[in-house]
Amino acid sequence: MARNSRSLDWGFPRWRAYGESGQAAAKVRLCDRHGCEEPGDCPAPKAPNSPERWYFCQRHAAEYNSRWDYFAGLEAEEAAARAGAESSSNAGYAQSQHYGWAGSGDGSRSADEMRALEVLELDPDADFDTVKKAWRARAKEVHPDIRPGDAEAAKAFQAYQLAYEVLRQAEERREWRG
Repeated sequence: MARNSRSLDWGFPRWRAYGESGQAAAKVRLCDRHGCEEPGDCPAPKAPNSPERWYFCQRHAAEYNSRWDYFAGLEAEEAAARAGAESSSNAGYAQSQHYGWAGSGDGSRSADEMRALEVLELDPDADFDTVKKAWRARAKEVHPDIRPGDAEAAKAFQAYQLAYEVLRQAEERREWRG
């Protein structure tokens, strides 16, 4: 007599639950709003810059966020300083977000790159090899070793150096983005 060794896992539908035992209940965190029985899957900070969180359902999270004040509890000077610091650190991203899609000479260069090209007296669509040649030629003319003691030449040399550095870093970013 052959012994039946087939498990209940074969075929469709499965006759046994997936997982180890199939009997354990999943823990669901409820909304922290008093009296709400919905799952609390939307974290919200309890205070500015605090790691502690409330966990609300979507409806109560929307209600909480509609009245959220990021600067609550701060003095006016501290709130202004924080707002200024955040706008200055994020401003570069907002101003340059449209430059990634175009090629050179068609609006893809930033204002700093355009000023650097003007310093080196180049066209807006100049490639990096042209930039490098122009930088070397102009830097040789005003180099402090060639014109020692000339303050204007030293100032021009620094301007050429800075312009080249701006354009070199922009070229590296373009190559990195691929």
